[in-house]
Amino acid sequence: MPATSVLRSAFAVIAALPLLTLAACGYGSDAKDTNANEKVAAGSQKIDGLDSVKIGYFGNLTHATALVGRQQGIFQKELGATKASYATFNAGPSEIEALNAGSIDIGWIGPSPAINGYTKSAGKSLRIVGGSASGGVKLVVDPDKIKSLKDIKGKKIATPQLGNTQDVAFLNWIAEQGWKVDAQSGKGDVTVVRSDNKVTPDAFKAGSIDGAWVPEPTASKLVAEGGKAILDEATLWPDKKFVITNIIVSQKFLKEHPKVVEAVLTGSVEANKWINANPDKAKAAANKQLEADSGKALPAAVLDPAWTSIQFTDDPLAATLGTEADHAVKAGLLEKPDLAGIYDLTLLNKVLKAQGGSAVDDAGLGVG
Repeated sequence: MPATSVLRSAFAVIAALPLLTLAACGYGSDAKDTNANEKVAAGSQKIDGLDSVKIGYFGNLTHATALVGRQQGIFQKELGATKASYATFNAGPSEIEALNAGSIDIGWIGPSPAINGYTKSAGKSLRIVGGSASGGVKLVVDPDKIKSLKDIKGKKIATPQLGNTQDVAFLNWIAEQGWKVDAQSGKGDVTVVRSDNKVTPDAFKAGSIDGAWVPEPTASKLVAEGGKAILDEATLWPDKKFVITNIIVSQKFLKEHPKVVEAVLTGSVEANKWINANPDKAKAAANKQLEADSGKALPAAVLDPAWTSIQFTDDPLAATLGTEADHAVKAGLLEKPDLAGIYDLTLLNKVLKAQGGSAVDDAGLGVG
């Protein structure tokens, strides 16, 4: 079913952000090929005769399924001679733009950009085809200025981007405290400062913000700078689970190359299985890929606590996506969206069944 509602101006602004937000390896480009495991095995066959599939992800730990799947050569193994090429991103709107332009075919992304992309295209641009991660978001504050949650009122708290997943969550939390904030300007009982995750630690160190509601590893970077985590967002959700990263694919690519999509999903399931069975090795593998992509690995003081706050799961936790959309509506950033059809979990459930696992649910938001 096509989505009939339109996003408000806040999301339109986000979608128009310049491509300066992309990581160094760039829009639609391959990151530096440093992994011997990515090489195509001799004698492998192309899937459906396709030369390559273009995969996008963010350079952060909540996308560790993609980081580990790449670094360990898991995706390439499943794809045979169909070459996996990669692009890394810093912002969801840029990844959605790349997907719409055909610069990537499949990507790991947060829930708000997925909702945004689906709704803005009237339900024609993408499908969520799998889950990847839950959790990994914290409110970190300057303990000299903020002793308890009630002290947040009157302070300057950063989120990564106007209307992004963490911004929506923080605005909803503020409203639940009975405080008022204008979502667009960020002004009110709390001042919400939209700050790129790359610069937030410096802003915190300089004292220009009093805290931040941010994903990992930024949260642990702030703690390493003397901050204190006073709220883990997972504690606000039933069973302490909420979607932080999903797998999306362009509808055109899904229709034309379902076997390739199935191979990538198989790789994702295998990567999560390996991550959960080998957490220390997986943490090291993710960090190694981060270093290959950005030129800099995370120090143990940041990596270790960040890693333990994230759960890796194949379940897209569809019910929580609907709740996050409701939070954006309440904040005034989104008109009530029609999300019917945003999920197609057919291939994922096929993969899970083949591996003896249980099917996952689309919360009534699947393709009819």
